[in-house]
Amino acid sequence: MKRALISVSNKTGVLDFARELVNLGYQIVSSSGTAKYLKENGVDVIEVSQITGFPEILDGRVKTLHPKIHGGILAVRDNPNHLKQLEENGITPIDIVAINLYPFEETVKKGADLEEIIENIDIGGPAMVRASAKNYKYVAIITDPSDYDLVINELKTIGEVSLKTRQLLSLKAFRHTALYDSIISNVLNEKFGINEDFPNELTIPMRKKSPLRYGENPHQKASLYINPIEDGLSVANAKIIQGKEMSYNNYLDVEASLLLVKEFENPACVIVKHNNPCGVAESDNITDAYRLALQTDPRSAFGGIVAFNREVDGQTAKVLTELFLEVVVAPSFSKEALEVFSSKKNLRVVEITDFEKDLIGKDVKRISGGFLVQDRDKGLYETLEVVTERKPTEKELEDLIFALKVVKHVKSNAVVIAKDRRSVGIGVGQTSRVDSLETAVKKAQEFGLELEGSVLASEAFFPFRDSIDFAAKYGIKAVIQPGGSIRDSEVIQACNEHSIAMIFTKMRHFKH
Repeated sequence: MKRALISVSNKTGVLDFARELVNLGYQIVSSSGTAKYLKENGVDVIEVSQITGFPEILDGRVKTLHPKIHGGILAVRDNPNHLKQLEENGITPIDIVAINLYPFEETVKKGADLEEIIENIDIGGPAMVRASAKNYKYVAIITDPSDYDLVINELKTIGEVSLKTRQLLSLKAFRHTALYDSIISNVLNEKFGINEDFPNELTIPMRKKSPLRYGENPHQKASLYINPIEDGLSVANAKIIQGKEMSYNNYLDVEASLLLVKEFENPACVIVKHNNPCGVAESDNITDAYRLALQTDPRSAFGGIVAFNREVDGQTAKVLTELFLEVVVAPSFSKEALEVFSSKKNLRVVEITDFEKDLIGKDVKRISGGFLVQDRDKGLYETLEVVTERKPTEKELEDLIFALKVVKHVKSNAVVIAKDRRSVGIGVGQTSRVDSLETAVKKAQEFGLELEGSVLASEAFFPFRDSIDFAAKYGIKAVIQPGGSIRDSEVIQACNEHSIAMIFTKMRHFKH
C-alpha cells in the first residue's frame, strides 16, 4: 500500500484530497491536528506518533522530526542499500507529502505578540517540505492546495504523479520555504529591534499578485508582485475601482504621482506623464488645483495620470472627464464621482486605501548581475540658508518650498519654475542644467504662463552661473538649490547682481 503524509494548517480542499487518496489505495499519515480533522470527517488516518513510536513533545514543537518520517521521505527507491536500511528499521516509504506551514504571516498581521509569533515558526514542516522536494524523483510534495486536483487527476489517468509534475511541485516547494524564511527574517529583524539597514545577506519576500498584459513594451512579459508583510503606503495593493487592466507603465506612473502628491498638506493635484510631473498645483480645493496643474502643460497632460491628496467629488470628476486620461488616483472617491466616471469605461480609477500610511522599506533597483539598494529619499532639506544679499519674501519662500517638493520628483537634471503654489514650467531630464531651465521657460511661454515674479528650484547644485543669468532675463526672483558646487561663490554673485534671492538646502535630490 502506498503512503501519503498530510499535515496542513490551511485545511482548504484537504478533506476531498484525502478521500480521493484513500479511494486510490493510499494510506494516510497525519500529525495530530490534521489527523483529528480527517478522523472527524470519516477518513481513516494513522497518526505520526503511531509511526514513530514517540509522542509529540514540547507543546507540539517536535512531531515529525524522526527517522521513520524523514527516512520514508528521503529514501532513493532504486538504491538497494537504501531499501535494505528501510526494511531493517521498519520504515515504510512515503510517496506523497501534502504540507502547508504554520500561519506565521497571518499571525504577524493580526498583531500577535512576540511569543505567539515565535511559536508560529514552523520547524518540522519546512524540514519535510525540503526533504520531499529534494527527493522529487520519488516523492510528490504539495504545498499549494490548488495543486490537489492536478495530483489526483494524474493518479487517476496515468496511475502516478508524472516526473514533470513532481519537478514543478519541487520548485514550488523550495520557493514556498524560501518565502517563508524570508518573511520570518524580515519580521524578526523588526521585532528584535535590530533593524539592520544593509545586512550581508538580504532577502525580500515577494508573492505574485497578478500577471500584467506586458511590461514597458508589448514584447516584454511582466507580472505584479507584492511584499506580503510590508504594511505601508502601497500602490501594489491599491483598489482598482474601474477601467481597463492596469499596465506595467500605469503602475510606475501611479507610483510617481502618488509619492509627489503626498508631499503636500493643502489640497493638491499632480499630473504625471511618462513618470515625470507635467503639472502640479495646490489650491483651496482639488478642482481648482487640477485646473491650475493642467495649465502648466495641457498638451502633455493628454493621456496622463492625475493624482489628488483628497477625496474626488462629483464636480471634480466632471472636469476630469473633459480630457482623455489614463488613470485617476486618490485616497477615495465620492458616490457622485464614481457615477460620473462610469461613463468613461476605459478610465482607470485607482483608490489608495492606505494613503495616510508612510512609505516604508528600501528602494531597490535591478542592474545586470545584481541589485542596488538604498534608503528612500524622504527628506526635503537639511537647512534653509539664505546665501544672498536679498532675502526671499514670505510668498517667495512659500513658492520655493512648493517648487522644491516638485523638483524632488522630477528626473535629473531637473528644474521647476513655480508661482502662486503652482508649477509654471518643468524642465525634465536634460544632460545640462541650463538646458532643463530653457525647456521649462519654453513650456511656460508656450502656454502663456507668467514668469515675472516666479521662483526656481533645482534638484542639484548649479555648476555655473549661466542658469542664473538666464533665469534673470525672465523675471525669476528667487532660487532654491542644495549648493555644494566649487563655483557656489560665482552663482551667488550672479544672484546678487540680478537681485535674486537664493537659498541653500544642503540636500540633493538626484532622481535617475
